[in-house]
Amino acid sequence: MTATMFDKPAVEGRTFSSSPPPLRLQLAPPGTAPALIDGAWWPRSRDLTAELPALTAVLDPLWGRITHVTVNPAFWPVIPRKVSVQGHVVKVGWFKAEQDPHKLLLLSYTAGRWDLLVIPPETDAVTAARLMTTASDPARSLTASGLIQEAELFRIAAEAEAAAWDSARETVWDSEGGHDARHTSSHSPVGAAIGRLPIPAPGM
Repeated sequence: MTATMFDKPAVEGRTFSSSPPPLRLQLAPPGTAPALIDGAWWPRSRDLTAELPALTAVLDPLWGRITHVTVNPAFWPVIPRKVSVQGHVVKVGWFKAEQDPHKLLLLSYTAGRWDLLVIPPETDAVTAARLMTTASDPARSLTASGLIQEAELFRIAAEAEAAAWDSARETVWDSEGGHDARHTSSHSPVGAAIGRLPIPAPGM
């Protein structure tokens, strides 16, 4: 089963606090060829104690009960030894050199191992959506860090293209007299009119 969950828009500008916000997760379609990444997860923070229970609770019925999770400590300030998830405990470990810093590894006794791209919480929505789509693409072939690097290069290129377009529009505007018109309008005609006021005769 493919799980695709994103934030739901607020209703009439309000959000409902009675239930937790939806998980931001997208998984590869079932039955696809094995790949380096099985999907993408976009947590709201770097707090594993707060973020992992919701993630594993969703994955348990899809992949079998998750029993172990490992991360690279590069981007996780605190790594708990275990977290409670709906009546059972998930053990948490970490690897430095052995694990991609942008990857979350999950183990299930019944289904084996699953790897998720971890999208940095501070990522903008457009980039995050692109990463989720790429990470869950059956033709995917990049590592987690490779996906992050590709998204960053795409973002930089898009910003450079936007800046070049703005510069080109400014050049066209100047060539059509926009700059001269702006420069001329900066001089107030009121000053010229005041200079032509008649000088009162003596004694008036």
